[in-house]
Amino acid sequence: MSVKIIGIIPARYASTRFPGKPLADLGGQSMIERVYKQVKKAKSLDKVVVATEHELIYNHVKSFGGEVCMTSENHPSGTDRCYEALMLEKEEYDYAINIQGDEPFIQSDQIDLLASYLDGETELATLIKKIDTYEQLNSASEVKVTFNTQNEALYFSRAIIPFIQKVDPSEWLSHYEFYKHVGMYAYRTDVLQAITKLALSPLEKVESLEQLRWLENGFKIKVAKTTVETMCVDTPEELEIAKKILQGT
Repeated sequence: MSVKIIGIIPARYASTRFPGKPLADLGGQSMIERVYKQVKKAKSLDKVVVATEHELIYNHVKSFGGEVCMTSENHPSGTDRCYEALMLEKEEYDYAINIQGDEPFIQSDQIDLLASYLDGETELATLIKKIDTYEQLNSASEVKVTFNTQNEALYFSRAIIPFIQKVDPSEWLSHYEFYKHVGMYAYRTDVLQAITKLALSPLEKVESLEQLRWLENGFKIKVAKTTVETMCVDTPEELEIAKKILQGT
């Protein structure tokens, strides 16, 4: 089945931890320009658009020839911003893929991998990666995921899941394959509309993970395994790390 897919990159200026982050310089290009150009390489996308709430980002994306739309300042999540961006489109799409605007090392192959799961039946899909280090496993900022034999997510958590009994946690990686969540989402467009209308759920509140709201309401999330390590830039300190990675130092 042939499906029509739009890639949407939410880019919010008013970040609490890093205001103006999409415009931050990274190797002579802004963060958002670097992400946009990576996303444009994906073969599976029919269109790519940046969704922002700020005129500076809007004008900047226009300046390097990118497509961009203005959205509300009041969206609680990137998912809600994606839905408004989708509603502003004149053409209809079967799926929308939400690509984080603060992952400058995202690879087009990862987007195409996720898109390969979008067959019309899939409601939601996301990427996961095998955890390689105990530091990642033990970090609350790395969201862990478990899934069933149909590659559908069972649960996401900041805690280590599953728990291995009678084994020291420092040795867990040698006893089980743990996976972390890579924050890229694909939504079937009718499902995107539905999930933006859902109220906050109990699990979402305690874990601060919006995908738990979808699971609690009975939606299914397909998971696709990627082997590519990416980096989310949340703070100025992490930007400096990203610069060193780019320079190969």
